[in-house]
Amino acid sequence: MRFGFLLKRGKPEARAIAAELGRVLRGQGCHLFALEEDVSALPPGSEAVSPERLGESIDALAVLGGDGTFLYGAGLVADQGVPLFGVNLGSLGFMTYFGRTEAGAAIEAAALGRLPIEERMRLGVTIRSAGGALGDTRNAVNDAVIAQHAIARLLDLEARLDGTPIATYKADGVIVSTPTGSTAYTLAAGGPILTPDLEALVLTPICPHALTNRPLVMRADARLSVTNVSGDAVTLTIDGQWVRRLENGDAIEIRKTERPLRMYRPPKSFFGVLRQKLSWGERPGATSGG
Repeated sequence: MRFGFLLKRGKPEARAIAAELGRVLRGQGCHLFALEEDVSALPPGSEAVSPERLGESIDALAVLGGDGTFLYGAGLVADQGVPLFGVNLGSLGFMTYFGRTEAGAAIEAAALGRLPIEERMRLGVTIRSAGGALGDTRNAVNDAVIAQHAIARLLDLEARLDGTPIATYKADGVIVSTPTGSTAYTLAAGGPILTPDLEALVLTPICPHALTNRPLVMRADARLSVTNVSGDAVTLTIDGQWVRRLENGDAIEIRKTERPLRMYRPPKSFFGVLRQKLSWGERPGATSGG
């Protein structure tokens, strides 16, 4: 089996863990790959590969860092169907499931085909100019966010579903998220939590001026468009990784991608992760013996 490694920049701990996990995988006869800047952390004989060729060179990718590093790794390999194995070196780590103490046994199970893989839907986000020309398309694991470009002011953003008007939101911006992204920025903006096996889109306004503008859940096979009708430019951000300026009249069109994200998961349930990461269901002031 061919295992790739992606390490969080400026995190010496990531290099030490990569060396440990590399030895475990070598013991299972795996071939190891990493980006040029990371390969020296792995056992001798590991191969360097460019970001552009990483997905085609490996069967699985170990990501050592936080959710931001995981999202970067997903952008490199998800289109090739490569599953990701996330080791959490950040704070919350909703996608980097495994801690350092359990990572060795878990990655060995992955190499032996004994660790389950789950699939998460992604968004395909295409920019359409005011003149109608199609521009860049980027895929999102978490969300696409349209927000203020430079100055703090309300925006006007026109949303349509399959060509039918939803509303023109007067707000600080809007978030369109996947179920995976429902526990990220969308949750902080008052959106619902969706279980990750669900296929749906969530449209959440950011600080809407109208109290009646609430988050909206839509079917995954719908075509959602959001047009900037603010008069000035706004900013589009995909997964916190990719940024583009949207002029007045520019729009984004969003649909579910054909190929989902694949990721290794631990035996614990999604709700177990919520309890661990967000103290889900706990009462303020309650104690374990109460």
